[in-house]
Amino acid sequence: MIGRGLQGLRVGPTRWSILYQLIRIKVLTSLYKTLAIAICREIEQNDVGRISSCSYNLITPAPVKQNPMTDFERWLPWLVLIVGATSLLLYCLPKRYGSFVGRERTANRIQILVLGDLGRSPRMQYHALSVARHGCHVDLIGYLESDLHPEILANPDFIHIFSLNQTPDYINKYRHKFSIYGPLKVLFQIWTLWLVLGYRTKPARWMIVQNPPSIPTLFLAWVFCFLRNTRLVIDWHNFGYSILALKLGGKHPLVQISRVYEWIFARSAYAHFCVTNAMGCGLASNYAQSYQITAEIRPLHDRPASHFQVLSEGQRFDFLDRLADLLASGDEQKLLEYLGLVKNMYNRKCKLLVSSTSWTPDEDFSILLDALINYSHLAGTSHPELPEIFAVITGKGPQKDAFLKQIKDLKAAGTLEFVTIETAFLSTDDYAKLLGSADLGVSLHTSSSGVDLPMKVVDMFGAGLPVVGWGDFEAWPELVHEGVNGMSFRNSRGLLAVLRELFGGDGKVLGMLKEGAVEEGKKKWDDEWDRVAGTLFFPSRSF
Repeated sequence: MIGRGLQGLRVGPTRWSILYQLIRIKVLTSLYKTLAIAICREIEQNDVGRISSCSYNLITPAPVKQNPMTDFERWLPWLVLIVGATSLLLYCLPKRYGSFVGRERTANRIQILVLGDLGRSPRMQYHALSVARHGCHVDLIGYLESDLHPEILANPDFIHIFSLNQTPDYINKYRHKFSIYGPLKVLFQIWTLWLVLGYRTKPARWMIVQNPPSIPTLFLAWVFCFLRNTRLVIDWHNFGYSILALKLGGKHPLVQISRVYEWIFARSAYAHFCVTNAMGCGLASNYAQSYQITAEIRPLHDRPASHFQVLSEGQRFDFLDRLADLLASGDEQKLLEYLGLVKNMYNRKCKLLVSSTSWTPDEDFSILLDALINYSHLAGTSHPELPEIFAVITGKGPQKDAFLKQIKDLKAAGTLEFVTIETAFLSTDDYAKLLGSADLGVSLHTSSSGVDLPMKVVDMFGAGLPVVGWGDFEAWPELVHEGVNGMSFRNSRGLLAVLRELFGGDGKVLGMLKEGAVEEGKKKWDDEWDRVAGTLFFPSRSF
């Protein structure tokens, strides 16, 4: 019943815009009218009372005594207080998009909301760039923890960045107590979003919200879209409850509450984007269950942005020449070691392997470590033809420190003699060039829902880099075609077998996969966005 009610309150339709403003005007009018009538009636009664009193006193003198406070005098201050408070409340509500009736409704401003680090949300940054490319203003809202795309910073006239305040230290000190930290953090996020969405930003025609995270984002987005006459579009990257289940287990009460919460507010959106066809089917049927989503669902597949390009041999060598400096960070010993590895890359005695991660529970790096340990053992014993591997893992996140400690222990034990592993967090431009210079990309994304896809694979294809990845989930074949642009594995033994096949042979298989990756990378984000999202936001334009 709740879901059906919210579907009826889908934000943005004209009937609710008119009704909202009518209620707002009607409430004020009624309050002021009631106050005026009450005052007039009291004045009339007082006048009649004075006339009657005068007539009575001419006949019989009345004793002089103080008149008791009338009912009107007792409740008049409360009525004035109610009228004043209500007027102030209605006046302070956020400004709304569009006029009362009849104004042409065009997408002159679109808000993009991410309750996370904008720098690590490339898809939402690409949304902003695509919207601005069509001459529309964009409010990009989220945390500023990492560098943004250079093109976003270079376009302040159309892309307006609104930074959310970080959780303060007096809340972070309870981080180890989730039952206290969780509610306090959510309350602080609600307050921060309330100020930004309601008062710091201008009214917008559309709002695109990244999901997950779902709490409290979807609720507040629904509230402000209703108050400001904005149409809500949810961009589904995954299901929030499935990520929470990785930590708490699928049967935990909070996971079930989160799932129902997503069902309810999914029905309030005007339209939906999703990263795969499988996710779109889940929203419309299995996932929605009794809350069947009837709003339009548009699969918007991730595609590489224009800065991911296939490098020429000269461009590749230029980047490799400075790769050692980028990774050594002033450590002379590391610099000498990495310069030696780069030299071996020129002689094809070393392969550059790249993986990107957010260091979250849905990526199991123990699979990669086990495969590299066994690879190093084979290269030093029964398979000396295997080249060295220089593995660069980019990104940052909560599990990175534990991984680094594990790498340090493995090096000390001498189990990675023919494998070197380094972590880095690179600029957008350097990351694109790293992918274009590598020999093989690795994805360890395990998919908590089974219907999402890692965007890192799309970026790798954009740079012409073949990919091997954990492929035991439903949506994997939508992006990676086995033996054409990549290969899959299900455990560390499978990854080891793939590495031996691609690096230990004559290179023909790896070359064929690279050709497939280059072909797949020709499908660019701008073309996909115009076809799927552009026709929604700018229906009068031809694409």
